[in-house]
Amino acid sequence: MKIALLGYGRMGKSIEAIAINRGHSIVLKVSDANSDYDFSDTDVAIDFSIPNAAVANIKKAIDAGIPVISGTTGWLGQYDEVIDYCTSKNGTFLYASNFSLGVNLFFELNKRLSKLISGFSEYTTEIEEIHHTQKLDAPSGTAITLAEQIIEQTHYNNWTLDEPKDSEIHIEAKRIEGIPGTHEITYDSEIDSISIKHTAHSRQGFAMGAVIAAEWIKDKKGIFNMKDVLNIG
Repeated sequence: MKIALLGYGRMGKSIEAIAINRGHSIVLKVSDANSDYDFSDTDVAIDFSIPNAAVANIKKAIDAGIPVISGTTGWLGQYDEVIDYCTSKNGTFLYASNFSLGVNLFFELNKRLSKLISGFSEYTTEIEEIHHTQKLDAPSGTAITLAEQIIEQTHYNNWTLDEPKDSEIHIEAKRIEGIPGTHEITYDSEIDSISIKHTAHSRQGFAMGAVIAAEWIKDKKGIFNMKDVLNIG
């Protein structure tokens, strides 16, 4: 499979190494969204760029008829726009806030626990996420996904980085050098606490998941997510 990497930072380099090890080739590496590039020799594009470049990268791939997956976060205010654009072009797009197999299992656990606890108003909910200091957005896309899942199951209607109101989930976002990604959800009451936590030990899990998603999406049409790729949930 011939892969275009849209974004060639540390994550792009990790994806490159895994893709080559799995027998694929990298035919395009893009660092600047404003540059002209040619998808004519490409089977699939993988976007791990920056928030202000992601939408342009995704649309260029869709315009070229190339399936594109994106793990860039911080641009989701335009998510519906991108979905509508992909649909209008009969394109292929997959977004995931996190490509790790473990995190996607964690998502399913989060949904189950939040549904179980929704009937017990004595518990309050908080999310903590920790990432490396080079991460540009806060909170992480994964933390937002976790919060949105809880909102669907409970009385909460929003999340915030600030002091929360009764109807808001507080997300505490920390940036610490050398931390690939940690997410912890805590349900706290006066008598006890319940916590679930996912800790990434390296970027390899994210990169492997992205390559697996690229292998899966090749030659497909439509809008997908990692639940489709992993057949879970």
